[in-house]
Amino acid sequence: MLAPVAHILPLTTLRRERLLPVPGRVVVRMGQKITPLDVIAEANYGGGHTLLDVASQFGISEDAADDLMRVRTGDRIEENQVIATRGGLSRKTMRAPHNGHVVAVGGGRVLLEVGDGTYELRAGMPGTITRLIPERGAEITVNGALVQGVWGNGRVDIGLMMPLLSAPDEPLAANRIDVILRGSIVLAGTCNDAAALRAAGDLPVRGLILGSLSSTLLPLAMQARFPLVVIDGFGNRPMNSAAYKLLITNAKREVTANGEPFNRHTGAAPEIIIPLPVAQPPPMPHEVTAFTPGQQVRLVRAPHMGEIGTLVRLLPGLTAMPSGLRAVAGEVRLERSRQVAVPLVNLEVLG
Repeated sequence: MLAPVAHILPLTTLRRERLLPVPGRVVVRMGQKITPLDVIAEANYGGGHTLLDVASQFGISEDAADDLMRVRTGDRIEENQVIATRGGLSRKTMRAPHNGHVVAVGGGRVLLEVGDGTYELRAGMPGTITRLIPERGAEITVNGALVQGVWGNGRVDIGLMMPLLSAPDEPLAANRIDVILRGSIVLAGTCNDAAALRAAGDLPVRGLILGSLSSTLLPLAMQARFPLVVIDGFGNRPMNSAAYKLLITNAKREVTANGEPFNRHTGAAPEIIIPLPVAQPPPMPHEVTAFTPGQQVRLVRAPHMGEIGTLVRLLPGLTAMPSGLRAVAGEVRLERSRQVAVPLVNLEVLG
């Protein structure tokens, strides 16, 4: 039976795509070494839309107005540039009200996207450009440690990872978030305090890594301007021992906190990337594997949700569970040496 894999790896090779939200221009080249702050792509965007009704303004038919247009779809325009003009005794001219570009022309009308700005997509991690994605971005290859979580708020940033815990279950308190943490990515155990999240945003921090988060704080977490990555789930449970040890070992290193939402179809997951120097590139992580005795596994459902153990053996046939259901199962030795039978669908391999 194939097993899902949750990556908690002290050293691996990662390939990550960084993409613009809209088509734009890629400004890096293949093989280029980059830093987290380097711009890899940029795109222009407008602040709003304006519809210019040439036919009504000139008092003519839509077809006649289309013949008078001086712009085409996709054109960049300047303020006061001529959009359409009619000669003769009743000469009339329509001009652009602002800078922008032409979205559509037809039916006697012109749709403009007005305003002018540039969106810059930064790398967000050090590495090497290994693939260009025309008009959208690039793939970055980086070597280092990786810890994947189960939930993120969709934001990404970089910073020094500063631990604010001495145990995996230590709660995050607002009175411990002081000025020394400004601009850092804070590592904490659990959070059930809205004041703590607000204090992190007011400081501000550049990111927050938690073992667990109270589900009542989800609306506030989604509004946070910094990335928030939850490693193990919701409620009040400690961070799993494998992730805790790896993150604590790399405290005060620069990390990328990527709060990308979990997507089972694409394999995307919220994650912490810790770039590390290597003599030789380590292997890339496996996305799926087969259940095999000896694997380190994490339990993903109650009553042992979030606990780490070792898969001792695969049980033959179907095993009766306390709920009365029968399922393909394995025997797992938990960290406190207790062995339990667990349906394989409730396990994921750490690797």
